[in-house]
Amino acid sequence: MTIAERLKHLAAGQAEIEADEERADAVRAKGCTPVDQLPVRARARVSGVVRSVTFRPREGVPALEAELYDGSGTLVLVWLGRREIAGIVPGRRLKAEGLVCLVDGRRTVFNPGYELRPRPGE
Repeated sequence: MTIAERLKHLAAGQAEIEADEERADAVRAKGCTPVDQLPVRARARVSGVVRSVTFRPREGVPALEAELYDGSGTLVLVWLGRREIAGIVPGRRLKAEGLVCLVDGRRTVFNPGYELRPRPGE
């Protein structure tokens, strides 16, 4: 790390440091695209950390919604017909893959394939 990078790191706020760490982790996950670069209406693979999980029925159908953050942006993951999924909890790292679409201006993937990743220290 250069001196300039170290000074920037020291002056950065906590949110900026966390974003940098998430971006670096997402880069290490091979074959993944940063959220802010995801093409709409195309299949993509992303890697990040789950920030929130919400049970939010859609048109009478159970739906589990999770926000995946990779340091560049947030992707909404929606599993229709599910109330919960073991391992899909805030703080969990995962890779997700599916067709990206826009819902209310937010990048969203319905019924994504996913792979749970180890937490730091696991």
